[in-house]
Amino acid sequence: MNDNNHDEPGHVVPYKMYVRVLVALLILTVTTVWVAQYDFGVMNVVVAMVIASIKAMLVALFFMHLKYENPLTWGYAIFPLILLTLLIGMLFLDNPFRVS
Repeated sequence: MNDNNHDEPGHVVPYKMYVRVLVALLILTVTTVWVAQYDFGVMNVVVAMVIASIKAMLVALFFMHLKYENPLTWGYAIFPLILLTLLIGMLFLDNPFRVS
């Protein structure tokens, strides 16, 4: 016997929230294009990645409903980010010791 009750709608996000997130994403996209016109030297990639990370966070939190999930789901979302950080960190540790 299945005890799952699918009569409840689940978490319902107000329409205005989606519009606000959409406007924020559009503003950040325009900001990305505007910032790309300037040269920040070695910080170009950092600036681009910060803006992209903010946009990815908004999508994950609101459009993928991660904001309203339980801690286990948060663990599944954060674990790949930890692995990515570890891999990039190991790359930076290995790079100075490479022989051309």
